[in-house]
Amino acid sequence: MRSAVTIVVFAASTAFAQAQGAEPIVGQWRAETGNIVKVSACGGSYCATIVTGEHKGKRIGQLSGSGGQYRGTVTDPSSGKTYNGSAAISGGGASLKLTGCALKIFCKSQTWSRV
Repeated sequence: MRSAVTIVVFAASTAFAQAQGAEPIVGQWRAETGNIVKVSACGGSYCATIVTGEHKGKRIGQLSGSGGQYRGTVTDPSSGKTYNGSAAISGGGASLKLTGCALKIFCKSQTWSRV
């Protein structure tokens, strides 16, 4: 019985430590379309995948960075076109502003809310 309690306490403390060390971008976000997007670690970067709506299952971004500032690529799920992009966490971790640019001068941005 004592070893079972020890295992449960160890597992809970490990999960808490991992949650505390996670990058601010990791988690679920509500896009401007209303769809939910999950951002998770994938290799040495962070991948964004739509988990609800018409484009469910599509990966729409791959970003690298830390401390709330990220760069990489973002994909428009409707057209399938991929753009150079960036993302920044704001509002104490409650908002994620994504910007995608074509030719570095034609840019569009969206702000997502943490779910």
